[in-house]
Amino acid sequence: MSTQAALSAALLDPQLPCPEGLCSANGADPASRFSVYRNNVQSSLINALADSYPVVAQLVGEAFFRAMAAIFIQRQPPDSPLMSRYGAGLADFIATFEPASSVPYLADVARLERLRTLAYHAADAAPVQHEQISAALANPQGLGELCFQLHPSVHLLDSAYAVVAIWAAHQHDGTLEGIHISQGQHALVLRNGLDVEVFVLEHGARAFIGNLIDGHPLLAAVENSPAFDLSQTLALLIAHNAISHLHNNKECP
Repeated sequence: MSTQAALSAALLDPQLPCPEGLCSANGADPASRFSVYRNNVQSSLINALADSYPVVAQLVGEAFFRAMAAIFIQRQPPDSPLMSRYGAGLADFIATFEPASSVPYLADVARLERLRTLAYHAADAAPVQHEQISAALANPQGLGELCFQLHPSVHLLDSAYAVVAIWAAHQHDGTLEGIHISQGQHALVLRNGLDVEVFVLEHGARAFIGNLIDGHPLLAAVENSPAFDLSQTLALLIAHNAISHLHNNKECP
């Protein structure tokens, strides 16, 4: 193992000894100085995860979260200097982390929080003006080929649990009283201006938006979806600036 690899491994695993060859300019014990540095690195990574997954941390408590995060860091160290990218695998890790099995919805809450991070850092795209969308929808001859391109921040999440309700409860009083935990929800995540927003979708609306994301023309997206309120769903997308481009079927990806 190279010196750099040994140093990296020791920084992420408190059980490993101080790497050989380290020295201190002021004569202090290298092992003691390295221990302080390692603790700072560990704390910084755990704090970064806590910032990205605040509701997950609330659900399990600070002590449990920090212990779980420390294990995750050992198994999945950072591969980018951008901390906003770190922790992408936390939800899958939680899903197989036996001590967290008593909170079966925890992994999906982590997935929702990850999508919020992705939405916040997604590329900018100017929304189509409402008047332009209204004009396109009012042209019956063009509806068959009309395509909606959605904002890069738009993401969908399907959960067997009431993931949006659980997340939303922790934006206020943090209580799950009255929430039917096992009632599955479809989540829509998007960035409207600088604000990341989360909505619950009915099954048909979720399928419709998924079809739009996949590049289906508007009418095909409707026809290939279970029954839903098209006017209400379009109003949601338009009001929250989720439509970034209009084009015809021949230009659809």
